[in-house]
Amino acid sequence: MKILKELYTPIDSTMVNERIEFLSKRSIKRESKVWGLRFVISCMDLTTLEGKDTSGKVDDLVYKAVKPMEGDVPSVAAVCVYPSLVRRAKELICRIGASVKVASVATYFPSGQVDWEIKEKELIYALKEGADEIDIVINRKDFLEGKYHSVYDEISRAKEICSKFDAGLKVILEVGELPTYEHIRIASLLAMFAGADFIKTSTGKINPAATPQSFLVMLYAIKDYYYYTGRKVGVKPAGGIRSSKDALKYTVILNETLGDYFMNPEYYRIGASALLNDVLMQYKKELTGYYQSEEYFSIQ
Repeated sequence: MKILKELYTPIDSTMVNERIEFLSKRSIKRESKVWGLRFVISCMDLTTLEGKDTSGKVDDLVYKAVKPMEGDVPSVAAVCVYPSLVRRAKELICRIGASVKVASVATYFPSGQVDWEIKEKELIYALKEGADEIDIVINRKDFLEGKYHSVYDEISRAKEICSKFDAGLKVILEVGELPTYEHIRIASLLAMFAGADFIKTSTGKINPAATPQSFLVMLYAIKDYYYYTGRKVGVKPAGGIRSSKDALKYTVILNETLGDYFMNPEYYRIGASALLNDVLMQYKKELTGYYQSEEYFSIQ
């Protein structure tokens, strides 16, 4: 595609590694850390994507998303579930009267290895069930075979369908399956020009998943895309981010690269099912000086 050729930039891996090393050494004072932990909570997509997910598990997830713990703690940004459980999550959130969004994976998550007609049916089903946001995966087979037009077409079709339901579209690159930083940059630009509202690192189903380096490459692509088009696209690191320390590291990288302009849940999400409890434990420790046992926090 012509536009990708115009914006193609070889990635200096040494520079990327040095930049991450530099940013990783940033120390955060207590007041800023407390603010940062609250901010991370407000940007979190609380997720359950397992074959054993039940209605009861989704109920617990929603209650925790709305009220992560006692005290003045913000709700998370969204809960993310499979399409068959979207209606359950949506109805409960509406009854509670919360502003938490419902996200759903679609297009044959996590592999994307089926024909578009099947992906389209799943996408429309999730939207009709009430999803506010859709997380799709790029077709890595076509992408790695250089069939960029095919990947672009699928994303743009998904965006067109989401727009009819006034739903946001996150596009998962699955960076652990992309061989080079150049591939990550091209996939990022491809997704954004096709209409993605967010680009996301990973499904969380493979290893390696998100890395600070791949995240930084995506941020530079977002910056270049913004300068070229004037349109802001959000970003979500996900997969393997399990500690508050890691969450704050990614947040620092975002702030230092894109600035305050992107520092809100409208343009930044961070996610995973295993992250919230550690953030809550660290937040409680910063407020009281003592760690609480994991037993005081629900599993969901």
